Amino acid sequence: MRVESLDIEHEIGKLDWSREPKGLYEPIGYALSAGGKRIRPRLALLGALAVGGAEEKVLPAALALEVFHNFTLLHDDVMDKAEVRRGRPTVHIKWNENTAILSGDQMLIEAYKLLGNVPEDKLAGVLRLFNKMATEVCEGQQLDVDYELQEHVTIADYMKMIRLKTSVLLATALQIGAYIADGTEAEQQALYEYGINLGLAFQIQDDYLDCFGDPATFGKAIGGDIREGKKTWLWLSALQKEQHLQTLCGKDVAKTLRVYEESGVKEAAEKEIARLTALAVDNLGVLKDSPAKVELIQLAEKLLNRKS
Repeated sequence: MRVESLDIEHEIGKLDWSREPKGLYEPIGYALSAGGKRIRPRLALLGALAVGGAEEKVLPAALALEVFHNFTLLHDDVMDKAEVRRGRPTVHIKWNENTAILSGDQMLIEAYKLLGNVPEDKLAGVLRLFNKMATEVCEGQQLDVDYELQEHVTIADYMKMIRLKTSVLLATALQIGAYIADGTEAEQQALYEYGINLGLAFQIQDDYLDCFGDPATFGKAIGGDIREGKKTWLWLSALQKEQHLQTLCGKDVAKTLRVYEESGVKEAAEKEIARLTALAVDNLGVLKDSPAKVELIQLAEKLLNRKS
């Protein structure tokens, strides 16, 4: 069930990137035209609908959240030296690193310009929520960088990092939508916690699919995280059981996957994803029944069962 709603893709398409200099704005249009799930702006609209509000007032913030999200992707791709994003060359490959950095900077500015269209009586509160989220996303990205070089990383460390890097943007999108629509503090908090738990489940599911997904539907080769030596939830969980995991397996995908299965880490990941998803759905108990609430529940179930 999907609530009849504003067409986010259409609204994003209405944003004008035909300005000069083309070297600054064309990469922005390119990045935003690549599509994606558009989960963050959709969550902002659902946050409003779930508390009985109108989504039109939330549209500027929804668009700002999507532009901000794509700004982080431009810079992430430079940092990760990623060559492909959503089936197309990344901006720094199609143009160059300097372009990706500068166009990304401009996207952040454009996000704040869009926020300027939020109803005046809500603008200060929205900026407070947005700024807190933006800072936390940067903190999460820095922790991710730090953990690549840090020898001892715990599962608690990892959960803190993905909470900041992934979850807070989902959670804040929902909270901003509810805030603009005059949701109560309890409703805003419930939606925020739903977003946090959904984001945690989403990221661990991503780790899981990288190991046990179907390459045909996942869209990339299995075991990429293992080959890159990333400290994922599965890797850290296996390390608790087998302290010499690095010596035993190194970056050998087949050996590592076998350890994951034999040690019970694969099954543990499945249970943790299901637990966090159920927790997200439970967070919605504060909300009144509505088509928007049903869609949020269905979204959690869809992400739980996703294959890509």
